[in-house]
Amino acid sequence: MENGHFTRQEIFSQPEAWTAALKDLDQSRQDILDLKGNHGFENIIFTGCGSTYYLSLAAAALTQEMTGLACRAFPASELWLYPGSSFTAGTTLLVAVSRSGETTETLRACQSFLDGKRGTLLTLSCCGGMPLAKMGELNLVLPSGQEQSVAQTRAFSSLYLGTVALACLWAGREDLFASLSKIPEVGSRVLKTYFSLATELGRDAGLDRFFWLGSGPRQGLACELSLKMKEMSLSHSEPFHFMEFRHGPKSMVTSSALTIGLCSTVNGQQELSVLDDVKALGGRVLAISETGLESSSHGSKQVVRFGSGLDEAIRNVLYLPVGQLIAFERSLSKGLNPDRPTNLDSVVKLL
Repeated sequence: MENGHFTRQEIFSQPEAWTAALKDLDQSRQDILDLKGNHGFENIIFTGCGSTYYLSLAAAALTQEMTGLACRAFPASELWLYPGSSFTAGTTLLVAVSRSGETTETLRACQSFLDGKRGTLLTLSCCGGMPLAKMGELNLVLPSGQEQSVAQTRAFSSLYLGTVALACLWAGREDLFASLSKIPEVGSRVLKTYFSLATELGRDAGLDRFFWLGSGPRQGLACELSLKMKEMSLSHSEPFHFMEFRHGPKSMVTSSALTIGLCSTVNGQQELSVLDDVKALGGRVLAISETGLESSSHGSKQVVRFGSGLDEAIRNVLYLPVGQLIAFERSLSKGLNPDRPTNLDSVVKLL
């Protein structure tokens, strides 16, 4: 079997997985609403390990933005080992996210949370019947996200879409929840349209470092895409908030650096100005956005345009496929197997 067989399949099957996940979420819609209505929690903590910790960062930012509730994200190990610096007073909902439902740190964080009677637990995973999926008051399972690869792609995006659905429902935005059904079609189009560009960038031997910029709800996604580049291709890759990139990190910009910006609509011009700075320093740039906002100076840049017409709050999942493909293609170009990254296991289990 050729290198990357499973990862390729998992990246390109994401739209179908999203359709199935959204159907499962719709079937749990009333349970999701009842959880908030019955408990009236004052703050929400999202947790996970590795990719699902970065997912938690993105989910916490979006959920706070949409609901007004105080939301934070922690690695599960921090909740388990350092609860005093993680939890605050008030009724808490813990949302624990895990692809496998078997990760030791996540299980221990949840058990510690329950033993301490700190609040209500909701779990979100891809594998029913696993330990995590039995621990919460509400356990949401999205089996369409299941994967054979070590590095998460389809699982991450499906589980992230699950947290977007939670935010929509808890914010009372039934209109946005209904609009999520349009995401798979747009995702399929983005994959088909920009596969060649992702291949070109991923296989460019002239690139030796990658910077991923994202702010607000997209910062966690920038972290995740940077992780994909590290895991799959063993490349120098770092994530930053857009405006923070000027405060030191831009010193690393060279002609062999590619900076990928996950550009918003609301702050697009401010974010594009950072990419303009990178181009002025001789770096290469890829802007990913809804409209492919024009650069204000320094000539053209490579762009990925969604053209979805969807609200910014629900379309962030669309930033993931092209970034995943760049990492995937770079891995193959270096003779690596993205299905089985170096030194990694699918599930981290502690003794």
